[in-house]
Order: sequence, then C-alpha cells, then structure tokens
Amino acid sequence: MGQKLIRVGTTYIPVTDVDIATEWYVTRLDAELSYKDNDKAIINLADQSFFLVKANEKQTANFIDYKGKEQFSLTFEVNGIDALEKIHKELIKKDVIVGDIEDRGHAGRNFVFHDVNGNKFDVWSELSPKYHRKL
Repeated sequence: MGQKLIRVGTTYIPVTDVDIATEWYVTRLDAELSYKDNDKAIINLADQSFFLVKANEKQTANFIDYKGKEQFSLTFEVNGIDALEKIHKELIKKDVIVGDIEDRGHAGRNFVFHDVNGNKFDVWSELSPKYHRKL
C-alpha cells in the first residue's frame, strides 16, 4: 500500500438520548459541542471528533472478550501519573462512574470510567511519543 492511515479523526459512540449524552460529555469531560440535531451530536474531545449517535437501548461501544469480560474500545491518554490521579478525582467529583487506578503490569497506570449510557472508556497515564514532542 503506497499510502498509510495517518490518524483517527472520528469515533462514533451509541447513545439513547442525544440531548442527555451531549450535556454529560460537555459538563463531565469538558467536551466542546460543534453540532447537534435529533439523531446525533458532534463533540470535540482529546484532539478528536466524536459523534454521539442515537441508538437503541443497551447499545454500547463495549465488547465482550474471549474470557467473557466486558471491554472498553477506547483509551484516553494523560501526561503522567499525577495527571491521571487528578483527572480520576475530578471525574469522581462530577459523579462519573470511575474504577480504581490499576497497575496492569505494563508502563504507567490506568483506570476505567463509564458515560451516562454505559460506554466504557480507559484512561492511561502514558502519552504517545508524538504528543510528548508537542509539550
């Protein structure tokens, strides 16, 4: 292949109520709303666009792995363990469902949180090298 994929531009997240989900992402995660109608909202968060798409009840971006454990499909990065601990505390204060900070046996630490629709996301204390260069 002569060309390569450069970046992920948009992630689609199923939600049951576009208005409620939009309010949740804007107030809890400080996302910026750029468009909204009855079927979807477009928010900007973590240098990416997310489409909050109206879906049927109990639809999430999560999946079940081969061991039967529900998994997240997206990991956000922060700059170091101090930043991880700070955002963990901030999300708890904003009444977000947040898991414990974990040592998963690789570099850094992680925790999981859920949005208002049960979509599960991971947060990792290690920035990708390209973002380290931007700091």
